[in-house]
Amino acid sequence: MEKPLFLYALCGSQRKASTNRRLLEALRDNAPAGVSIEISELIGELPIFNPDREGENTPVVVEEFAAKVRACDGIVIACPEYAHGLPGGLKNALDWLVSRDEVPFKPAMIAHASHRGDFALDQLTEVVKTMSFRLVDEAFLPISLLGKSEDVQAAVLAESVQNGLLVSALVKFCAAINRAGI
Repeated sequence: MEKPLFLYALCGSQRKASTNRRLLEALRDNAPAGVSIEISELIGELPIFNPDREGENTPVVVEEFAAKVRACDGIVIACPEYAHGLPGGLKNALDWLVSRDEVPFKPAMIAHASHRGDFALDQLTEVVKTMSFRLVDEAFLPISLLGKSEDVQAAVLAESVQNGLLVSALVKFCAAINRAGI
């Protein structure tokens, strides 16, 4: 890594035992030297987006969330598919950032913990591109954990670390960040 990087991870599932959170935790726990990853705990605390509450009326928790996004070098997003769409909490968090200046050209990486969920992936890709995130496609990380027992999930993640898949995606993402000089 050329410089220390801080990545902020957004988990679309608010369940503590979600496969998406587990994938983000594996990324965090196996990040290369010089890379730190914080998984957002604020998404479930954000009020429902309302343009009347922007500007001087912006809730403190939204300002805290936006400050984390501003401070990070890149965003990692993992989310499940709920009823062929994005989870409401994640979409709400992204909506709070739409008219702000933290996002434009911020590098983003998608991690996916399922063997399905193409509707949500397509929607997430469309949303992040529309918001002017710089999606780093070569860092896309699909690791199927959905529907597996905790032991099997642990084994799949351990294998992904061992064979370099997990770290390789992070290295590609960090290289793209460093190339952009962010």
